Amino acid sequence: MTEATPLRALALVCSLKASPAPSSSDLIARQLLEELAKHGVTGDVVRVVDHDVKPGVEVDMGEGDAWPAIRARMMAADILVVSTPTWVRHMSSVAQRVLERLDGELSETDGTGRPLVTGKVAVTAVVGNEDGAHKITADLMQGLNDMGFTIPAQGGTYWNDEAMGSRDYLDLAETPEAVASTNTTLAENAASLARALKASPYPGS
Repeated sequence: MTEATPLRALALVCSLKASPAPSSSDLIARQLLEELAKHGVTGDVVRVVDHDVKPGVEVDMGEGDAWPAIRARMMAADILVVSTPTWVRHMSSVAQRVLERLDGELSETDGTGRPLVTGKVAVTAVVGNEDGAHKITADLMQGLNDMGFTIPAQGGTYWNDEAMGSRDYLDLAETPEAVASTNTTLAENAASLARALKASPYPGS
């Protein structure tokens, strides 16, 4: 695959705020999509709380469940971005539900027994004005990897305010250099890995 090979990304924003409320998780997800666009990746954003995603661990929880439509968009993408705020040092309940629904992918396999998401790349973004970003990133990455996604080198970005601070990421006048450079590296590595996996898929088991 060449650098010109088109790729698609889907960002799942796990804010507790419904659209159109401003959201730091939404902002950093869109910044990642802007960086990915520099590498030939087009992207979409889904704010999960805007949709009636039922609780459960199946790919379809029945009548009224919005997850199957979101899942269809994910299956059409090469790169999944999961963006979450920090609440009491943990990912949001929306992000936790996304992981629970992604658990259904373990039973959705191809002819070789691999999850259908095998070969897709996943990256994470965490924002908050309290501690917890490293643990949330670790939890998200472990969960996504368990489901079959591949995590690129330096595949997580985050921003935390100072201890006991009150600012949100969207309150900043500009993106801190450390975050901006991390976003750039994340996007470059994610696009490179996604193209590599398209060119040379994992062997069947």
